[in-house]
Amino acid sequence: MTSPARMRPQHPATHRVVDLAETFALVVPPDATPLDEALTATGVTVSSADVADGDVFVAVPGLKVHGATYAAQAVAAGAVVVVTDAAGAVLVRGAGLSVPVLVSPDPRELAGPLAAHVHGHPGRDLVTVGVTGTNGKTTTTYFVDAALRAAHATTAVLGTVELKVGDEAVESPRTTVEAPALQGILALARERGAGAVAMEVSSHALALGRVRGLTFDVVGFTNLQRDHLDFHGDMDGYFRDKARLFAPEQARRGVVVVDDEWGRRLAATSPIPVETVATHVGDPVGDDADWAVVAADIGLDGVGSTFTLRGPDGARHEAASPLPGLVNVSNAALAIVLARAAGVELATAIDAVAHAHEIPGRMERVVERGDGFPLGLVDYAHTPDALVLALEAVRPITPGRLVLVFGSDGDRDQGKRPIMGQIAARLADVLVVTDENPRSEDPAAIRAAILEGVRAERPSGTDVHEATSRAQAIRDALALATDQDTVIITGKGHEPTQEIAGVFHRYNDRDVLLAVRAESTRARAESHA
Repeated sequence: MTSPARMRPQHPATHRVVDLAETFALVVPPDATPLDEALTATGVTVSSADVADGDVFVAVPGLKVHGATYAAQAVAAGAVVVVTDAAGAVLVRGAGLSVPVLVSPDPRELAGPLAAHVHGHPGRDLVTVGVTGTNGKTTTTYFVDAALRAAHATTAVLGTVELKVGDEAVESPRTTVEAPALQGILALARERGAGAVAMEVSSHALALGRVRGLTFDVVGFTNLQRDHLDFHGDMDGYFRDKARLFAPEQARRGVVVVDDEWGRRLAATSPIPVETVATHVGDPVGDDADWAVVAADIGLDGVGSTFTLRGPDGARHEAASPLPGLVNVSNAALAIVLARAAGVELATAIDAVAHAHEIPGRMERVVERGDGFPLGLVDYAHTPDALVLALEAVRPITPGRLVLVFGSDGDRDQGKRPIMGQIAARLADVLVVTDENPRSEDPAAIRAAILEGVRAERPSGTDVHEATSRAQAIRDALALATDQDTVIITGKGHEPTQEIAGVFHRYNDRDVLLAVRAESTRARAESHA
């Protein structure tokens, strides 16, 4: 697989390192190798594994290991200079490297602006849209990209699922890549004639400066729900990091969904101009949001949702989401307003979003109902609120029982596990509790915490099953279901791997679901032969 950090322009600009040092006030330590006036650089990276010839290697302090520990590998791979802090400079000197070292008090904060400068600030030549929030970032970003593609011949979409420039795509290692990799991708997009970029911006990325050096034309906020509290501490800390995207140096204008208290708080305190979007099931009488959404059919046809979008001028526009559920009405409306703010005609944006392609792992219809098989869906819902929204969205399109396969991540917020169990027991009929990404934790302990919540809601334990293998959980779910039922597999969505005891195994819910269906079909055929 191509590394995201290798998605760079084929014809990069060349910069003298002495000029970079002067521009960014980088200091040469007294005992370090002096800078050669002729030394040049063509790229930037924070990963020694992704160094290309001519790179500046920015060695940042990590939670456990300082990046300067890997300076020797970076130099061997072609790095021409190391930029780090004082502690990192000591490590480089201790390794006996003769490569020039430049010191910055905060190399992590510097990485984005430095990479943007080296690549000629590519974001300034593109229409840039960023989307943040707990749930709905991926869906909204793909909806925005659909609208941007209706107005631009070539676009890029960057997020949790993939990093895609035009027709070239690679798997994404995280929701928002490191700052130098991001600037390289933007430069590649510009080189290939892209006119616009839509991207997801995670709270981790905002806290760690991964989008520094880029000022978005417009940014959007979906919602804020319990997640990542192991990193942010509490909901207020989580909100503060999300709100960083709405700083004047980070974005010019914003669009905020005000369906929860956090959206309303962001809209009220944002230092940049924002438009607001509110979602309703009934008539929005008295609503003072700039854009009011009235959902008419939230997926009862089994596929999409229709709604009316009332604009600031009072005009009403008929619109649709290709995905079921009220949450996807909200995502579609946000995407339409974001696209409009990014220069796409409103009617064009509405039509493009309504016809957006299926999004991997987001209410993805993998197996259709019929021939004795249930409707089989894969969805990324991995937070309590997202699970509620997913189950509520598919209940109206389920004639029989709702069968849920789910788990919870290891090494993440442990408090949400029993909450997820309670929600599942309340809203689904049949539960198959299994593993998600246990990481370094004992998978049985994670399942036990979930089952504790299940028992609190359903003491009888009726229709509650446990599977130690995720693939087996899917087999069990299909075996338990009829063609009147719906099987929804949540938590991993598009993810191509499962992390167990620190090892990444190739695994995908969609692939397993299709394989199990094929196995069942063959077994039926053989039994009738």
